[in-house]
Amino acid sequence: MSVWAARRFWTQAAVVPAPGGFAIGLDARQVRTPRKAALILPTAALAEAVAAEWLAQGDRVDPATMPFTRTANSAIDTVTGQFDAIVQIVADYGGSDLLCYRAEGPEDLVVRQSDAWDPLLSWAAGSLGAPLRTTSGIVHVAQAPDSLAALRRLVERLTPFQLAAFHDLVSLSGSLILALALTRRHITVDEAWRRSRIDEDWQISQWGEDEEAAEVARHKHAAFLQADRFYGLCG
Repeated sequence: MSVWAARRFWTQAAVVPAPGGFAIGLDARQVRTPRKAALILPTAALAEAVAAEWLAQGDRVDPATMPFTRTANSAIDTVTGQFDAIVQIVADYGGSDLLCYRAEGPEDLVVRQSDAWDPLLSWAAGSLGAPLRTTSGIVHVAQAPDSLAALRRLVERLTPFQLAAFHDLVSLSGSLILALALTRRHITVDEAWRRSRIDEDWQISQWGEDEEAAEVARHKHAAFLQADRFYGLCG
């Protein structure tokens, strides 16, 4: 059965215990990923969220309304088989983390960045054993190999399901440190999003908000919230 069947054929979507976790039963048929693997979720809470997406579908399946299902499919079909490569992609953000690249001016923006980002870098140095250097402008600053290795080890500890969501948190924010602070509940999801948007919000305060950019930001914000919730439901 293809999970992206165009038309709805089921009346009920239920969580079903399965070896290794929880499956989703559409009446008497079990949901599979696009690559035909069994869709087995690691926790009942995550399975309930996925089942709710299937139950909410109308006459036709709309993948755009099923973010939990999409991320779960990615965890099984992509992340599991390419785990080391994706770990490296995510860990590499530590070498060019958003929080390390500061504006040279004006002073108001410099202060905003410092107030929002310095506490997170101090936390990373003390709690994660990963001090990072900062610079002004866009010239690359090399980070200590020990710090990068410590950050990679943290990413390696994630499960494929956690890594699928964590990848989105990092790529949407531009910061490995910010995503680690969020998933370890050092900061809230609203704080994390606000701190990732210091530059954009400063531009808006100076020049006003562009309608197209605002729409892109709304989509990114929704995806960020979804990734945080998915990560939390992984257990």
